[in-house]
Amino acid sequence: MNLPTISTPMLRFFRRIVRGYFRRHFHAVRIAHVERFKGVAGPLIVYANHSSWWDPMVSVLLAAELMPKRKHYAPMDDAALEKYGILKRLGIFPVEATTARGAVQFLRTGEAILESGGVLWVTPQGRFADPRERPLEFKAGMAALAARVASKIGTCTLLPLAIEYPFWDERLPETLLCFAAPVIVHPGESAEAIQQRSIVAMEQALNELKGKSIARDPAAFDVLARGSLGTGGFYAMGKRIRAFVTRRPYVAEHTPMQEMPK
Repeated sequence: MNLPTISTPMLRFFRRIVRGYFRRHFHAVRIAHVERFKGVAGPLIVYANHSSWWDPMVSVLLAAELMPKRKHYAPMDDAALEKYGILKRLGIFPVEATTARGAVQFLRTGEAILESGGVLWVTPQGRFADPRERPLEFKAGMAALAARVASKIGTCTLLPLAIEYPFWDERLPETLLCFAAPVIVHPGESAEAIQQRSIVAMEQALNELKGKSIARDPAAFDVLARGSLGTGGFYAMGKRIRAFVTRRPYVAEHTPMQEMPK
């Protein structure tokens, strides 16, 4: 089976756009347990909660910054994909979301991707949902795919990614990310058991990220990307004038944050 198309020049161009988007619209992109993503080898499905339009952009940024040597793919509703033609050349493949044919499409394409060494990104909730919503409900496709791949290759890794976009002390929001411990799928495990384990792991990731978000402690994260600083406008101008008059360093941020040491 032919893999979804990835145009290297188009992907490079799109990644540059995505980096610019995060710089302009967020104070920072912060990530917890980054080592759980960077250290994975073999068939890998990254699955995330789906609370915002920004979620696919997060996957593009993570792939570019943390795992650039592997090829990355994701499914998208076929009707929606028709509106964004550029995505067809970036590893995004169409799936009929509500039909049996669509389920077969997803399984066949996903299997080919994972067998080729590619990484598959999915949002198994299949809809926008608040990250605090419980109980979590997943579509069946991801678990069925993991079971099929494990039976052929030996194992398949499901890696939960929790995402939030809270406002902390600055004008712009934060992008907060947290990877949970991976779910390792072995041959012979049923799709139902995989489904349940993947839901539990995602709930753990979401709960941990919620706690870190409430604590507002930047030291709990690594900084993946930095965005715009300060409040802008007349307020920022006033801070600059005051810093000049008092001969003190100008600090753009409303509340300077202590980052986690590298």
